[in-house]
Amino acid sequence: MSDLPPADTCAPAHWTPLAAARPAMSPAWRRWIGSRDSLTLRLTEAGAPRPFRVQLLDQRLGTPRRDEARALDIAQGQRAWLREVALCLGERPWVVARSVAPLAGLPEHELARLGERSLGSWLFRQPDLERGEIEATTAPAGFHDARGPWGRRSVFRRGDFRVLVQEWFLDAMADDLGLPSR
Repeated sequence: MSDLPPADTCAPAHWTPLAAARPAMSPAWRRWIGSRDSLTLRLTEAGAPRPFRVQLLDQRLGTPRRDEARALDIAQGQRAWLREVALCLGERPWVVARSVAPLAGLPEHELARLGERSLGSWLFRQPDLERGEIEATTAPAGFHDARGPWGRRSVFRRGDFRVLVQEWFLDAMADDLGLPSR
């Protein structure tokens, strides 16, 4: 699907609970990193009139990184559904995202058909969806040569299904919206 490095070769980010990261974060970034609503919707509104689109970078079954397995409370080496995308406004990627879901409870038939639609567009239509604690990082994504001031992640749950969604906000987004460096 792409020439991205396999998941187990990507450098893991150091994740911090949002409350601990807040003192280093500007108010403008706190509104983006701490939001619990749909990032797809927020990006679409912020980037208008430029069209929002999802660029599928990779989607496969594979092995999560150690920090991802811990966040999902699964055994290291357990196979999972992995998806990497760029969320673009016009032709400029503003966010890169990596999602990891254990195969147990995975609605594979629905997720396999996402293609170049955002996972958020599916997630936020699910009844009884619960979002776990948001964690933040200043470490780069570790794939797609992504550079930016912040990343965030959280686990979404619905019944037996759970997915770790990790999003890195890129320098292009900060530049286009006039956001501070941190």
